[in-house]
Amino acid sequence: MKKISINSFLLIATIALISSCGPTLKVSSDYDRSADFTAYKTFSMYDLKTTGGVNQLNKDRITKYIKAEMKNRGFKENNSNPDLMVNAVTVIKDKRSLVARSDFYGYGGFYRPYTYWRAAPASANTTVSTYEYKDGSLVIDVVDAKTRKMIWEGTANAQFDRKPQNPEEAISKTVSKIMEEFPVTLKK
Repeated sequence: MKKISINSFLLIATIALISSCGPTLKVSSDYDRSADFTAYKTFSMYDLKTTGGVNQLNKDRITKYIKAEMKNRGFKENNSNPDLMVNAVTVIKDKRSLVARSDFYGYGGFYRPYTYWRAAPASANTTVSTYEYKDGSLVIDVVDAKTRKMIWEGTANAQFDRKPQNPEEAISKTVSKIMEEFPVTLKK
């Protein structure tokens, strides 16, 4: 009976570990503490810049979800005379990581209780490998349209090794996570 429960536990732990191995999204933000966010009522999107092969479909998705987040916070889109201008920048870079792993074989040494205090023959093997991945960031800036002063910036960063299977969902979640830190909360 105990063997079954331990095996079940190991299976559940393995599934949990595998499902949690997606890219970890790191989000941060900063804002002008003197800005009165309640005074702003309208916004407009401008100047979406992308690097690293972000295609037009994903640019459109980013714009769509930023607009939705702003509207959900009570802002109206106004392209002729907005209070706020919202900008987004994506940066995707190819990166390489160097990993070294050493394996030690043999017995001996004073730290082993079952041997004498002497060094017995031992060997070590070090393997060096590289790991290629992409480092991606999405930065959303909110600028006061009249003063041209940035009043808020939110950033998300993640490392990944392949494109998401569902880019619509990935972009939606990323924009939502960034906008959670915006000083104006969602309207109910």
